[in-house]
Amino acid sequence: MTQTSPILWWVRRDLRLADNPLLTAAVATGRPVIPVFICDPLTDALGAAPKWRLGLGLSAFADRVAATGSRLILRRGAAAEVLDALTLETGATSVWWARQYDPDTKARDTHIKTGLRARGLDAHSFDGHLLVEPWTVETGSGGFYQVYTPFWRAVRDRIMPAPLPAPAKINAPVTWPLSDRLDDWRMGAAMDRGAGIVAKHLHVGETAARARLDRFIATRVGAYAEARNLLAEDACSGLSENLTYGEISPVALWHAGQGALARGAQGAETFLKEIVWREFAYHLMHHTPHLLHDNWRAGWDAFPWAGESDASQRWKQGRTGCAVVDAAMRELYVTGRMHNRARMLVASYLTKHLLTDWRIGRDWFAETLVDWDPASNAMGWQWVAGCGPDAAPYFRIFNPDTQAEKFDPEQRYCDRWLRTRGSSPSPDALDFYKAAPKSWGLSPTDPTPAPLIDLAAGRARALQAYETKKTA
Repeated sequence: MTQTSPILWWVRRDLRLADNPLLTAAVATGRPVIPVFICDPLTDALGAAPKWRLGLGLSAFADRVAATGSRLILRRGAAAEVLDALTLETGATSVWWARQYDPDTKARDTHIKTGLRARGLDAHSFDGHLLVEPWTVETGSGGFYQVYTPFWRAVRDRIMPAPLPAPAKINAPVTWPLSDRLDDWRMGAAMDRGAGIVAKHLHVGETAARARLDRFIATRVGAYAEARNLLAEDACSGLSENLTYGEISPVALWHAGQGALARGAQGAETFLKEIVWREFAYHLMHHTPHLLHDNWRAGWDAFPWAGESDASQRWKQGRTGCAVVDAAMRELYVTGRMHNRARMLVASYLTKHLLTDWRIGRDWFAETLVDWDPASNAMGWQWVAGCGPDAAPYFRIFNPDTQAEKFDPEQRYCDRWLRTRGSSPSPDALDFYKAAPKSWGLSPTDPTPAPLIDLAAGRARALQAYETKKTA
């Protein structure tokens, strides 16, 4: 290693310059830094919406990098092979990246780190995707937390480092390696005609993320604790989209929330708890990686959930006949996101009223969410289904109608996303039909679908199934 040999910055879910520990350390060496993003099989396996949104994030990030005198190199192929080739092409003696925590990524990264070090290269991973590393939060007995509230208590008083400033300049190498063209990757191909609809609702890139945070802290955080549950209100931060791709750091959110709390903002602690809820998901994924694919709690493999069916298809299409569930599913298809309260309602309806396997919902969200996150998505589905870390899963069955009466009393949320009332449907309700696959054969003139199931009967059936499982 020399002071002139480049550092390869393997860019992943850290599409930002500010508060990026890896980038700060790389710039501090004074060496050239070559940012490279690799479209490898794990990237290609992403669902339609997250893969497309990642492509948009890369485009915005490339512009940010260019403003520092650098450039983002794009390569396609197996990550180990691409990195090996780039070290030979550029003379780079260091390969650095920010950690991710899902099992497939960890296995890939471990293999790559071993191979690079065997060649005598400096291979180093950094934090930055989370507030705290999952293995650093332990119970009094040295184990891991399985319930959120004590996990929150263990994290809330930790001293978090101050956010790092963005570097004004990134040293460039004497010669740049060749790069693919992002457009040639066609990362939005699977979005089809839905891309133009969903794009109107996105906030892409580091600059947009920071503006989003500043606006939330200035105007919404005070009422966040109560208003975040109101379906028709724009009361949430919306930052899950940006956190997913690392366009803003959780440390930046934490310090903004702490500052608001110190100024007396009543909802700031609830906002901080939501940040730590994401941390809890990663904590569980690290310690119990089967969370992503298998029932987290023991004894659930024989539970009589249904598989794919006409009912699950109507749930995906927002045609269950339950207004708030259908509105939420159509919000998802039009915006790529869904109100957090609505996520719980649609998940409860699918897994409890329809007794459908939570993995069907997990997979649909992985296909359609622009803020898809492996840990949060899996934990959320298992929490609602009853086989996850919820402390009281068996009797927690949301009634969508009473939830709508409480959190959408004027039906403004349902009116926005459905065309069931009045003669003039909203533009958002009509956009659903423009975005939906033609193979679904849906039209704004279709009659309102009949309910798939009576809510009281569905609840009774779910309770009976849970009682049978509990007895068994």
